[in-house]
Amino acid sequence: MKIQMQPIGRVKSPDLEKAPRWADEKRRGDFRLVVFPRFAEGLDTLGRFKYVYVISYLHKSGKKYPLKVNPPVTPGRTVGVFASRSPQRPNPIGLTIVRLKKIRGNEIHTGGLDLLDGTPILDIKPYFKEDDAKTKANNGWARRGEKKEQPGKRSKQ
Repeated sequence: MKIQMQPIGRVKSPDLEKAPRWADEKRRGDFRLVVFPRFAEGLDTLGRFKYVYVISYLHKSGKKYPLKVNPPVTPGRTVGVFASRSPQRPNPIGLTIVRLKKIRGNEIHTGGLDLLDGTPILDIKPYFKEDDAKTKANNGWARRGEKKEQPGKRSKQ
């Protein structure tokens, strides 16, 4: 099966070659989601939300992807690519939660992004406080003071 998508816009960011590991809303700079004019009507009432999900195509992540990676947050540890946030993936799709500052026309001004300038935007979705915040979430393999899960067992969350 072949899946085809079209971008709905592009990222405007001061980051041209290297993006930070996470979206830091306190970071200063010009961060925008520029939606193509033909999709601008779809932004109606989005400005009532404080945060949005940005689904993107990581166009500079390269064609090669390892199935095991070494996350920079835990030197010396190897994990499966699906247990990581590595941009090198079989399908290089990015997922970012970002602070929505304002919308002007077809441009969403945001807090700091973890995406490179020009990154294609595939979709934008609102972040709902009650539905999207998971209070029982943990840090998985990057545990800090959490009860250790038995290997091969799934948590009941």
